Amino acid sequence: MTVNPSPNDTATSLETSTATTDVAPRCFALVPCAGSGSRAGTVKPKQYELIGGKVMVMHTLAALGSVERLQQVVVVVSPDDAHVWPEAPAWPSHFKRIACGGATRAESVFNGLTALLQEGEHNPEGVQAHDWILVHDAARCLITDLEIKRLIDACLDDDVGGLLALPLPDTLKVAVQGRVSQTLPRQDKWLAQTPQMFRAGPLHAALKAKATENFDGITDEASAMEMAGFAPKLVVGSPHNFKVTYPPDFALAEDFLRSRK
Repeated sequence: MTVNPSPNDTATSLETSTATTDVAPRCFALVPCAGSGSRAGTVKPKQYELIGGKVMVMHTLAALGSVERLQQVVVVVSPDDAHVWPEAPAWPSHFKRIACGGATRAESVFNGLTALLQEGEHNPEGVQAHDWILVHDAARCLITDLEIKRLIDACLDDDVGGLLALPLPDTLKVAVQGRVSQTLPRQDKWLAQTPQMFRAGPLHAALKAKATENFDGITDEASAMEMAGFAPKLVVGSPHNFKVTYPPDFALAEDFLRSRK
């Protein structure tokens, strides 16, 4: 029988992960890349579509790969992934793919973390419970190294961790059958982005607590940590760091990439 940890159990895990080792925590990136991208209206999974002459996820990985403080960049793909990935030197030695993606983003992250922590039990160079994991969406291909570094700087000494996010700039409406039923105050409302940075052990425990419920209610890593009783730190991100989701987003992302040249 699986026993779901209480917030206190998870809190104890967090304290243990930060207090029982003299080894400084390292930073690893985990990119869930097993989604089908059905809303994008593409033939292949959207993360494998071309943007600016390059496969979308490779833009994402290029940004992560340029951050020296990331020990390893791990891409979680579907077990039946058919994408033709590049070889070295286009695929750096600190990049790694593991084929354990699940039916949902949360399951892919959980499976990836499980594999990394199991490997770390036998390899001290692998991910340990007190290490930081930066989970980033494959489809947020406009992320920059400066934004990633800002998140690391803000969270490295934090007790919980945090995420890039933006204060909500627009009026927020609640719809019922296509009509406005309510207007919500936008004060204190934020739009969550990625990367989201948490310690591997506590994040894994928070996700495991919802695994038997098919990760119901888990929309991102921060929501899992919130359900476990923690309050993640909000770090101001960038409007350019949007998730390519719908067909018009491809042209918009390409325009932004072109403007950087």
